[in-house]
Amino acid sequence: MSRIIKTVHLTDENATMALGAWLAPLLHASDVILLKGDLGAGKTTWARGLICALLGDVEVPSPTYTLLQTYDAPNFEVWHFDLYRLKLENDVWELGIEEALEDGVCLIEWPERIDGLLNGTELTIMLNIDETGRTANVVGNADWEARLGDA
Repeated sequence: MSRIIKTVHLTDENATMALGAWLAPLLHASDVILLKGDLGAGKTTWARGLICALLGDVEVPSPTYTLLQTYDAPNFEVWHFDLYRLKLENDVWELGIEEALEDGVCLIEWPERIDGLLNGTELTIMLNIDETGRTANVVGNADWEARLGDA
């Protein structure tokens, strides 16, 4: 059963990137991170923070039109999916998600497009726009809660 592990108020883009960077050293191959939020909520910015924390100052474009960008991190490959434009749930297999789920770290924007393919062990970052910035809820199961601890 998933629950909120951490809630953070994000005042700007740098704070959103810092939250992504916070998670980077805690990741292992086969981890799946779901990024949820409305358009403009900061999903790609969060992913950019995580990827730059792993690889340094690299260009991290939004995969909105390509649906997928991959990055070679030191211990695993990062697969950054943006499924906003995905037509059918099963189309995700053509993007190589099976390999990504086994060997890489998956960052999945718009995971609602493939709800039927997820198993409930993913960590979810829920980004909500509010009057003074954004609120991020980090949601996961007991395994994620134990791993993240007081980080």
